[in-house]
Amino acid sequence: MGVMKQNQPHAFTKRGLRRIAIAVFTGFVGVCGHPVSSHAQTIRIEATTNAIDWNAVALAGGHVFVSGPRWTGFSGPAVGLLTKSKEIEPFPDADWNGWKPGRNATHRFVSVNALHVAPDGTLWVVDTGTPSFGGAPIPEGAKLVRIDPATGHVLRIYPLDPDIAQAGSYIDDIRFNGMHAYLTDAGKAALIVLDIKTGQARRVLDNDASTRARTDRPIIMDGHVVESHLHQPLLVNADPLEVSPDGKWLYFGPLEGPWSQVPTALLDDPNVSSTDLSAAVQPWADLPPIGGSAMDTAGNLYFTNLKDNGVYLRDVSGKITRLLSDLRLHWADAPCLAPDGRLWLPAAQLDRLPMFHQGHSDIQQPFLLVSIHPHAGQVKPRR
Repeated sequence: MGVMKQNQPHAFTKRGLRRIAIAVFTGFVGVCGHPVSSHAQTIRIEATTNAIDWNAVALAGGHVFVSGPRWTGFSGPAVGLLTKSKEIEPFPDADWNGWKPGRNATHRFVSVNALHVAPDGTLWVVDTGTPSFGGAPIPEGAKLVRIDPATGHVLRIYPLDPDIAQAGSYIDDIRFNGMHAYLTDAGKAALIVLDIKTGQARRVLDNDASTRARTDRPIIMDGHVVESHLHQPLLVNADPLEVSPDGKWLYFGPLEGPWSQVPTALLDDPNVSSTDLSAAVQPWADLPPIGGSAMDTAGNLYFTNLKDNGVYLRDVSGKITRLLSDLRLHWADAPCLAPDGRLWLPAAQLDRLPMFHQGHSDIQQPFLLVSIHPHAGQVKPRR
């Protein structure tokens, strides 16, 4: 598979960029008028917006970055930088955020589903290349974009060719391990293994039981099953993933759970057969439907439980503890651990979008970006 590099890096500048006002609050959060739980004092609202249904946040180079997929229907940039003046600026520039139907997508974001900071500090953007939910990736649309977060220079583009991002694919999230990156395909169930140096990518565990959503584990929110169509429960294939601190295991699963584990040495070896790789997959954790996850250097897993608007901790022994539950954390999506130890969470409310809510919106604006101290406000472990 070919790899494209930027001959002329895109520098991040303020001139000519569309800015979207964003209110930022600190301190006591009850002033926002949202329902307050018994653990409200543990939540700090970092930002709010009406312009982006953000489902990803990343902290890198002293900056905060956010993104939201195009199919949610909001007007903000695909990838935004939160400025010191409390605005969202398109990142790395306006042109990268200026894709429209008919425009070339090679150097523009089509629909971003994930942001992640690699071990070297660079920001990686996962572009599904699908303008509509459930649609096919457009030509040159599906890609990974590696960016210097301090300057906005695009360092490299990794195209995901049609044999990787296939019809029905939804490239979901990314994690790193040495010279390899692993991605999940939540649409056409599979994992994707990327050689970071060569740019070569491979699909593995295609339609495997470990990557495929099960019909007996529905996503339940507000007491109702989330549906993609009338009487058709939403099924999300391989979605969350994490690499063990020693780099020896990849943990992954459908959004609905359960999670599995597989040795990274086998994932990285293109000579391992699909049969042998599938046989090496083992159960790891029976987690409920989650919005997103983050793992710290000790191997503790932080995840958001969609059913109860909760944030949970699974420690290295397997014990699960609820840190808090709050109505404002409705479909809290991919969290991010900050250098100071706080856990940042974008509350996306995806199930309240018209496509999942009988054709009408139940979104409660503004969208919230919050942070918590993950070791505060713990309650007893779940039995």
